[in-house]
Order: sequence, then structure tokens, then C-alpha cells
Amino acid sequence: MGSLFRSETMCLAQLFLQSGTAYECLSALGERGLVQFRDLNQNVSSFQRKFVGEVKRCEELERILAYLVQEIHRAGLPLPEGESSPPAPPLKQVLEMQEQLQKLEVELREVTKNKEKLRKNLLELIEYTHMLRVTKTFVRRNVEFEPTYEECPPHLDSESLLDYSCMQRLGAKLGFISGLINQGKVEAFEKMLWRVCKGYTIVTYAELDEALEDPETGEVIKWYVFLISFWGEQIGHKVKKICDCYHCHIYPYPNTAEERREIQEGLHTRIQDLHTVLHKTEDYLRQVLCKAAESVYTRVIQVKKMKAIYHMLNMCSFDVTNKCLIAEVWCPEADLQGLRRALEDGSRESNATIPSFMNTIPTKETPPTLIRTNKFTEGFQNIVDAYGVGSYREVNPALFTIVTFPFLFAVMFGDCGHGFVMFLFALLLVLNEDHPRLSQSQEIVRMFFNGRYILLLMGLFSVYTGLVYNDCFSKSVNLFGSGWNVSAMYSFSHAPAEHSRMALWNDSVVKHSRVLQLDPSVPGVFQGPYPLGIDPIWNLATNRLTFLNSFKMKMSVILGIIHMTFGVVLGIFNHLHFRKKFNIYLVSIPELLFMLCMFGYLIFMIIYKWLVYSAETSQVAPSILIEFINMFLFLTTETIGLYPGQSGYTLVRKDSEEEVSLMGSQDIEEGNDQMEDGRREVTCEEFNFGEILMTQAIHSIEYCLGCISNTASYLRLWALSLAHAQLSDVLWAMLMRVGLRVDKTYGVLLLLPVIALFAVLTIFILLIMEGLSAFLHAIRLHWVEFQNKFYVGAGTKFVPFSFKRLSWKFSDDVA
Repeated sequence: MGSLFRSETMCLAQLFLQSGTAYECLSALGERGLVQFRDLNQNVSSFQRKFVGEVKRCEELERILAYLVQEIHRAGLPLPEGESSPPAPPLKQVLEMQEQLQKLEVELREVTKNKEKLRKNLLELIEYTHMLRVTKTFVRRNVEFEPTYEECPPHLDSESLLDYSCMQRLGAKLGFISGLINQGKVEAFEKMLWRVCKGYTIVTYAELDEALEDPETGEVIKWYVFLISFWGEQIGHKVKKICDCYHCHIYPYPNTAEERREIQEGLHTRIQDLHTVLHKTEDYLRQVLCKAAESVYTRVIQVKKMKAIYHMLNMCSFDVTNKCLIAEVWCPEADLQGLRRALEDGSRESNATIPSFMNTIPTKETPPTLIRTNKFTEGFQNIVDAYGVGSYREVNPALFTIVTFPFLFAVMFGDCGHGFVMFLFALLLVLNEDHPRLSQSQEIVRMFFNGRYILLLMGLFSVYTGLVYNDCFSKSVNLFGSGWNVSAMYSFSHAPAEHSRMALWNDSVVKHSRVLQLDPSVPGVFQGPYPLGIDPIWNLATNRLTFLNSFKMKMSVILGIIHMTFGVVLGIFNHLHFRKKFNIYLVSIPELLFMLCMFGYLIFMIIYKWLVYSAETSQVAPSILIEFINMFLFLTTETIGLYPGQSGYTLVRKDSEEEVSLMGSQDIEEGNDQMEDGRREVTCEEFNFGEILMTQAIHSIEYCLGCISNTASYLRLWALSLAHAQLSDVLWAMLMRVGLRVDKTYGVLLLLPVIALFAVLTIFILLIMEGLSAFLHAIRLHWVEFQNKFYVGAGTKFVPFSFKRLSWKFSDDVA
């Protein structure tokens, strides 16, 4: 708890690492996560440091492992992830591991290349088979061919543009080009052939029944089989070039039916052989990948750890003999013994004759801020750190935020039913916090999971404030019986002599009056306050909203002033710790006097009026707001004050119009400007009275005005509580009340969907949207109104060299 109240005490240590043991020592430090390294080579480029070659080697190993993971994913094999984290590999095994990975990569690339080549050949043969099957019906051929290799023309209509007898006399040869073309390119392909060949071609198309995979891209698309008949070699060359431009798959066209049968039989045999070879290749590739998958998780972690170690070694400097590395680290004083043990373990693992050692060095620099957290306090600390990391050794607001944050949220969200639903949801997350799917889920679910303890306390406090407001899904709950007695208002309950003094009821009044008023001054009407929270009878009153507004507004002011005053008091602890006694006398005490004399007096008047004035004297009770405004304006009124002597206090303030100059929270210290333990930078500046006077005057005005605006800002507690209660009431009136008032015949059938819709709207509007609004306003009250009274938040976070900060996800390794 002491660590959460104030950050850990840090020290600057210097490590002397022998060249042969530096790797093992940093490996031991990385496993423990005790120190934060300082870069001693800031002026040296990243490419000119000592261990840049080792870093490049680690990057090459990461590239190989990323390729292995990619191939394993492509093969659909599972990647085993171990729960334990293997240590960084010894230097003796690094070269052996690099050689094995490079050999495995070469083998995998070769096998994969052969597999892709076999698969491409198989797809081409399948396309060729489909092309032969479809083009068999395109052209009618003669059984016998002339020895001059002249072919009969295809079956043409009478309106053909080609004169076959003329072309035959000229010695032109009839040629055929067949293949497959993408479905989307058919129309453009046909137009291009017509324009280039000027009609000296005949193109025949037919769509394949099934979609085939493209051998080049692997995409499954629809294909068209085409057969182009042409006369002459020149036109044939043009046709081939056009086919190449449109990425057509060209295959040889058989001259005879016998040749077609021979080609089809050969294709069938080759396809069977390719299937056999491809299956064997895939089985071998799967065996290699299964063997690689067993150790890829371990090697990914080892390479990442090794790379992190060399990055830290690049931040070290060498001594004059170039045999020893010197590192400077920030380390908590409580972990110095653990740091020494880590250096001893690293020296022992490397079998070094001269062990590595460390010593602390004095410094005037500001150390980083380390606040140890656990899974419960981590969420609250993140809320504070989002505003700013605390300065070194200043009071940490997270300790008090654990209580004040969920409480202020609950004041705005106060509903017993809604708070209980939120509490159950958070409790479900807490009970299943060890489930791996929750911590590895999507960002929104992971955000709720990380704040599960915040939600748990917010729900629990909301149940409490809901009991105080007596709100449960906008309805009041009568647990202890109302403190108001209605029958005491009837005239027969009192003596005839009392009828003239009190406004009592009779049958005529009850029958003809639209609104009946309970008078607490009548004996027996008010029997005492409700034991817990608001009396449930107020849920039936027409002036319920007026009463609750007055109550919640005054409650918001009281809570806000107490919250801000507590922040000013925490500033005194900062001044005591940093030995700034002048700041206590000239800053904190004047701030407390201003806060208590103004707004503390306001709280006194509110509580005094609650305690002193009763139902009988409430008509003559003065207005607190008017009295408070008159106090600032120095006005004297003829009305009776809140208490005897109140007007005298106002006159005293009027006669002594001395302005109190509040000193700002500057570093005005006692004696010389020595910081705590000599660890901070000391700068000797020239004393300038005019500048300090202006600074303090500005701060005084800012603080005085800020107290007023911050007090008004706490009225958001009342406003959001009112909004939440009204939204809940409207939702009940529009849905549940309508469903409950329907006739019994159809009421049961209608009530089920009404309840379902009511539950959905309650979750999304009242729990999520209203909860998010109250959450943001609670954050604002802590960041602006509370923390600016004592919290600077100008520190740097302690980031230790720890292997736990590295990511072990395989998805991060695949490009």
C-alpha cells in the first residue's frame, strides 16, 4: 500500500559487464525485469554501433521464421503455443540454430517451388483436356487429308466472307489456333481479331460447364474455349500476338481424329502421374512443416529475446581497454539485491573467471516513476496515467481513485437494478479472468476485460447509491415501511379543538381534491425518517422531482467541496516530503482557508438548516443561496439570518477588505535549493521579485476563480443523476407500464416481447450509453477538479528491460 501511495525510491546503478558474460547477464536481467537501461550512445547512429551485425542476424532469423509460420498457416497446420517461455539461446547454439533454419528454408522453398510447378502443369493439362473435348464439335473434317497439308475449311454459311476456292488456288494454308480465354475478355478479343485480321478469320466460342483454376494466379474463374480458323502465315502471326496480349492459354490443335485420341490418352496418363507425384510431394512437404511446427514457437521467442538483448548491448559503452562493457540503469532500491543475483547468475552460466558487478552512483537527474500494481489496481492506475505519469515520489492519486472514482460514478448512475446488472457482468469477467479467449479477444471486449475490477466496484457502489435514492429500474422499493402515516390526516383522528388549527381531511376533501397534501406538522403524520435512503412515499408525490433536485444538488456541492479539500490536503503531504515548508505556509494553508471559509461555510449552512429547521419553522427558513450571495456582495438584509450573529460576520468581512495573496505552487523552499537526496537537477536562477509577484497574483486569481468553477462543475453529479432517473422512468412508462395494463387475454402474449425490448433498451441505453457518459464525467472530475490541487503529472514512466513485454503472437511475425 505504501508503494501505491508514492512511487518507488529509485537509484542510478552502473554495471560493469565482461565481454564474455554480457550476453548471459542481460538475459538474466531480461527474465527478471528489474532495470531500465539508459542509452550511453545517443550520438552514435544505429548502423554504427557495436552489435549491429548481431541485430541484423536476428532480423534474418526473424524473416526465416516468419516464412515458416506463413507456410505452416498455408498448409492448415496448427501452431502449438507453449505456456512457458524458453530462455534466450546460448551463444554456442546461435550459429547452429541459424544453420538449421537456413537449411530448412532452402529445402522448403525448393519443395514448394516443385509443388507449384507440378500443380501448374496439372492445371494446364486439365485445361488442354477440356479444350480438346469442346473443340471436337467445332469443325467437321474430311476423313483423308491431302499430302500438301491442306485442310478442309470449317463448315461455313452461304454468306461467308472467305472464298475457299480462291484461297486454295493462291496456295494459302488453312490454320487453326485453339485455347481458353477469360470470360470477361471475350467481347474485346473478338473485336480486336475482326479489326486486325479484317475478317480473314473465323472464331468459334463455347463456354465451359465448370469453372477452372488459373495456373498463373490460382483464381477460380469461368473460361471460354475458342477455335480460330485463318488463312496464311501472316494472319496466323497476328492472331498469336493478339492471343498473347489477352493472356489466352494456347494449346496445339490436332490435325486428325486419330491424333486427337492419342493426345487425349497421353493427357489422361500424364494427369494420373502428376496426381501421384503431387500427392507424394504434398505429403513430404506436410511432414517437413509438421516437424518445423514443433519447434517454431520456441525459436520465435528465443530470437526475439536475443534481438532484445543485442539492442540493450548497443546502449552500453566500452571501457578504454575494450574488454568490458559499461551500462547505466535505473533500478528500484528494493530490487538492488535481485540485480546483484542476476549478474552473479549470468557470470556463472558463462563460466567467467571475472564476474560482472555493479555499484550505485549519485546523480542529480530526475529518476523515472515506478508504481507497482496488481490486476486489481492496474485499471485505476491507468486512469491516472492517462492524465499524466506522476512526478518522481509525489503522491499518487490512484490509491484514492479506487474509492472516489466508482463512488462519484455511482452518484451519477445511482440505480439499484442497473448497478446489480453491471456488477453481475463484471463478476462474470472476474470469475473467468483466466480464460485465454477473453484476454485475446477483440479490442472492445478486451477493454471491458481490462477494466473488470473498475466495473465491479462501479456496479457495487451503484447498488448502494440506488438504495439511497430508493431507485430500482425507476421504481421505489418499500423495505422497511414508510415513515408517513396517511390516516393521521383525517379529522376523526384528532380532537375537535384541533380542527381549526390544522388543515385536516374529511370525505368531502378527499372526494373533490385532485391533490392531497400531507402536513408533517400534524401530529402522527410523520413518524420518523426512513432507515435507509429516500422514503418510498415520495414516488407517489407530485413534488417528488422538486424534492429530489434539492437533495441531489446540495449533496453534489457537499461531495465536491470535500473532494477538492481532500486534494488540497494531499498537496501538504507533497510539500512535507519534498521539504518545502514555505509552500505549506504560503500556498496550502491559504488555499485551505479560502476553500473552508467560503465553500466550507456553505456546507455548514446546508447542514445547519437541515438540523435546526423543522416542518413547523420551515416557512421562515431563509434561503441559503440568497444568504451566500449577500455574503459576497456585502449586502445586509432585514430578514432573519440563518443563525444568530450571521449578519455580524458579514459586517466584519465588509470592514476588513484585505486581500489575501495566495502563493502559487512554485518551488519556494527552505534554505538552499537542495532537492530530495540530491537526485534532481539544481539550477541557480536570478531572483526576480516582479516576475514572482506576477506569477503568484495570476495563480491566486486562477485558484479563486477555479474553486468557484470547480464547485459548479460538481453539479454534474446532480444533473446526470437526474437524467438517468428520468430516462429510466420514461423507458418504464413507455414499455413496461403499457405491457402490464393490457387485457389479460392478450397481455401474456404481449408481455414477453415487451420485456425483451425493455431489457435490450435498458442494456444499450441506460447501461452502456448512460454508463459511458457517467464514466467520462467521473474521469473529468478526477483529472480537473481533484488532481490539479496537488498532482503535477510531469514524470516519465519506468520501462524495465523485460522479456514479458515482448509479444509471442504468431500473427505479429507474419508480414
